Amino acid sequence: MYITTLLTNPETPCLDAAAVEALRNAWGGGDAQWLAPDVAAEFPMATVPENRWQVWEDMQALGVDLVVQPAEGRKKKMLLADMDSTMIGQECIDELADVAGVGARVKEITARAMNGELGFDGALRERVGLLKGLDAGVIDRVFEERISFTPGGKVLLATMKANGGYAALVSGGFTAFTEKVAAALGFDEHRANTLVVEDGKLTGVPGEPILGREAKIAALREISARLGITPAEVMAVGDGANDLGMLELAGAGVALHAKPSVAAQCDLRINHGDLTALLFLQGYACDEFVGV
Repeated sequence: MYITTLLTNPETPCLDAAAVEALRNAWGGGDAQWLAPDVAAEFPMATVPENRWQVWEDMQALGVDLVVQPAEGRKKKMLLADMDSTMIGQECIDELADVAGVGARVKEITARAMNGELGFDGALRERVGLLKGLDAGVIDRVFEERISFTPGGKVLLATMKANGGYAALVSGGFTAFTEKVAAALGFDEHRANTLVVEDGKLTGVPGEPILGREAKIAALREISARLGITPAEVMAVGDGANDLGMLELAGAGVALHAKPSVAAQCDLRINHGDLTALLFLQGYACDEFVGV
């Protein structure tokens, strides 16, 4: 049995009941259940339709995300999340670089790395090198003035944790930011790279070893084993090429507002919804959300 979920941005709800019923009829699905009025609905099906991705394209044009996934085991016991451009709306290193006066160069490297055009480790070292001499106090200022949380993050964590879930933040960014984001959103633990500071200034060298794609996979395996669960019971979310490994290994790997080259390799793609989309995908209705 499979579940088809249709959802849109809660800020601009535009899911039409007639469209949901038309698709349900065309695909021979069971009764539709509304998870949130005008925002999210789902219905069961016996098989995956052959025209799934063509319909997905059509729905994208309407501002609607469409996901088809197995019905069994879709409520997950752990969330493993990327930070930059996933739990927050920015790339922290790009914001630091902007303050340091090297923003354009660093953003270019970041974009190429997230698209998978550059090796993550080398790209990180090059970008951190451009920050050499930056006052470490800038980190707090950047967090306070430039970083915004992706809508729905707190509700996502609060709801999953209220239902026995565990939440880990695993970032190719820096602990100077993950510790703040983890505390603000309610993550149980966080892992990231470190910025080496001497005499109050960044040295231009990241701490070793570099946490990239393989480290995210290792974190998924290590944390799930510690919790006594399998990777199949994990929902992972990210947007960049260095997230693909954990997205492929997790039972539900969600490409959230991801780079096109990344989204193309994932079955669960959210381009319009916010982080509460991850709750709808698990079958939670809006009246089950915690911390709203």
